[in-house]
Amino acid sequence: MPAPTTDPDAPLGVAGEPSGESTGTQPEPALDPTLAAAVEAARAAAEAEAGPAAEPIGSPVLTVASDDAPVGAHVGVEAEGPDAATHYFESNYPGYVGWRWAVTVAIAGPEEPVTVSEVVLLPGNGALTAPAWVPYNERVRPGDLGAGDLLPSTPDDPRLAEGFLSGADQATEDLAHEVGLGRKRVLSFEGRLAAAERWHGGEFGPGSDIAKLAPGACGTCGFFLPLAGSMQAAFGVCGNEIAPADGRVVHVEFGCGAHSEAEVDTSSTVPIAEVVYDDTTLDFESRG
Repeated sequence: MPAPTTDPDAPLGVAGEPSGESTGTQPEPALDPTLAAAVEAARAAAEAEAGPAAEPIGSPVLTVASDDAPVGAHVGVEAEGPDAATHYFESNYPGYVGWRWAVTVAIAGPEEPVTVSEVVLLPGNGALTAPAWVPYNERVRPGDLGAGDLLPSTPDDPRLAEGFLSGADQATEDLAHEVGLGRKRVLSFEGRLAAAERWHGGEFGPGSDIAKLAPGACGTCGFFLPLAGSMQAAFGVCGNEIAPADGRVVHVEFGCGAHSEAEVDTSSTVPIAEVVYDDTTLDFESRG
């Protein structure tokens, strides 16, 4: 693939400074004057590639908004080696702002004609490009899976370990050994650590707003069902149907207003005087 776009102000036949950082200490290859002068041949190849395609497998039919040609001004040339160079031209496609046509030309030897090796449309500095491709199993987020959707785990998933390895919970190992059963894979140490960090910092962790205003922590609530194994000291499941975390994993320091030991002050907020006057009846003394 051609190198980054060169300095558009560099004189023809002289390689400009690369737009990216240098990745090595090797000197820049010398630019052949014959290749540097092949601007028109490179432009003709770019225009042929940019024009509407007659074949289904050719370039897409793209229209230019103005009267300008799809291939714009020549913006630089850069040596790819002693016998090859790449010319860059601006692209006038409205959807490709900042992109450049890169035409690589080559020469077989002295007195040989210049030939076109490759014509591509490449993004320049500041060009809008598509984000890097991410595998589907890394794009899925919590809540994305629906009924019938499948997301198989990979054989080398670091969150899982073989069921017979010592990385599993001791309680799980003991039970599997006792009854002669067991799961093929269980959560590895990394998997349990990742789950603990996710639950601790999640909606039902100790740092949530509802936990800060709760009258008590889940660890002291009668509706708290502790998890088994190594998670028992820090996590459990809420069993209160009124609580916002019912059926969810909660941290022992999480809490809500439905705590089993929450107390409400039922005393009257209206002050009552110690002396009460009954003004519903009238007392009088007879003078006759």
